[in-house]
Amino acid sequence: TQCLRPPSNYIYTVFCHISLSAHVNVGIVNGTEAKPHSRPYMVSIQSNEMHVCGGFLISDEFVLTAAHCWNRSEILTVVVGAHDLRKSTSSDRIGVKSYIPHPSYISQFSWNDIMLLKLQKNVNINNYVKWISLPKNGEDVAANTLCSVAGWGQLETEGPKSDRLMEANVHITNNRECQKKWGEMFSFSQMLCTHGHVSTDTMYFDSGGPLVCGHTAIGVTSFGYNLLCNSLEKPNGVTYISTVVDTMHQMYKK
Repeated sequence: TQCLRPPSNYIYTVFCHISLSAHVNVGIVNGTEAKPHSRPYMVSIQSNEMHVCGGFLISDEFVLTAAHCWNRSEILTVVVGAHDLRKSTSSDRIGVKSYIPHPSYISQFSWNDIMLLKLQKNVNINNYVKWISLPKNGEDVAANTLCSVAGWGQLETEGPKSDRLMEANVHITNNRECQKKWGEMFSFSQMLCTHGHVSTDTMYFDSGGPLVCGHTAIGVTSFGYNLLCNSLEKPNGVTYISTVVDTMHQMYKK
């Protein structure tokens, strides 16, 4: 990617740096198939009925995902209650009524990479469809905490997407280590990084999926290294939900 120099050298540095990241869709590498419907909050975000991103229910009418999953021109739908995307026995496809990206999100960068989708109808809560809790404002999660990720993304670098929901355990990376790896692209106030155990982690087409610690969605998968899944050089970046809880309350009202 050729970098064009904007007026600010700082912005130029970040803009060139971000070209190394998979900002257009960070699937589960070397993970395992999830027990069907064990993560009833998971949704597949689709364009033309093709999976493009992950997302998760946070109420019966709102899905949380990454802002970069929508290009502001395409029409998205969400599939709830799914395990195998080839089967529609327990799933339901719902249209999006409103797209509500973070008001400070800028498409060229990963900062504030979070978006609410207001659905055209409320979901029916059942054994296959439930929402997940969010952290309180300012709630912290320590480095090395064991968490998990899930999605229908690619199973390996340049590999196919998965039809069935996959999952993997990951650990929270120390923020200072993450900043060393990503430099000025990383924001202490907004982001976390994760690294997999025994080469497990997220890959393309799982942007927007949740980072789950315990029974709470702590973050939204945002970016990673586009040349190698689960790279030790470039741990995956996550938007830290607790830092934008107040803003999300304002987003709800739109």
